[in-house]
Amino acid sequence: MGLLSNRIDKKSLNPGDHVYSWRTAYIYAHHGIYVGNNTVIHFTRRGQEVGTGTVLDLILVSSGPAQSQLHCPTCTPPEEGNGVVSSCLDCFLAGGILYRFEYAVTPALFIAKARGGTCTLAVSDSDDLVVHRAKYLLENGFGCYNVFKNNCEDFAIYCKTGLLVLDHSVGRSGQAISIVGGPLAAVLSTPLRLVTTNIYGMAATAVGMYCASRYAADIGIRMDAVKVPVEDLTRRLATGLLQVIEPQPLAATAH
Repeated sequence: MGLLSNRIDKKSLNPGDHVYSWRTAYIYAHHGIYVGNNTVIHFTRRGQEVGTGTVLDLILVSSGPAQSQLHCPTCTPPEEGNGVVSSCLDCFLAGGILYRFEYAVTPALFIAKARGGTCTLAVSDSDDLVVHRAKYLLENGFGCYNVFKNNCEDFAIYCKTGLLVLDHSVGRSGQAISIVGGPLAAVLSTPLRLVTTNIYGMAATAVGMYCASRYAADIGIRMDAVKVPVEDLTRRLATGLLQVIEPQPLAATAH
């Protein structure tokens, strides 16, 4: 793995690796945990990779892989109320390129990788514990899918680190933070027009604010991130002590 790319060969995979693959036009990446035997456990919205319940789905779904009409004997369909699924590596990649998410990167490398969703400052736990969490959540679920608060990258990061922000308005994932952080940085830098009209200066300021927001929100340095055993996590979800509200489809909210 290098500075500009986390691309790897399938032969380099190890059980416990956090893997991902960019979809069409690099609009988003789908994340999961490789558990060995050519199998990836990943989190979906009832079998669909992404979903917001808004018109944004038209863009996200169109950029995702086409749903095959042929059943893969290796892959398991999602159970009712559980979006965690097990897929063969080929179905997970859906023709895309294989990448490995990096952990315990330096602050300099984290900032250098400007696109969120590729690395974190957080330290990974042992491979055996990572695989245990993924398999446990496959059987017990990871709550409701929410593209901004509880998505496939959040699932993979939790499996790798056991870290959760129990009271979060934005998810732990770099992709979610990038979606929010980019526009926020642009808005916050707008008042600087009163100080300078230099477009390059404003652009540099916006980029700096964006990088700072990504760094401050990374789960590896957040003071409100806590270790939660996977058994405790599923208990909290089952008893309602931890809730993530799934966005409602437009048709449902129109009534």
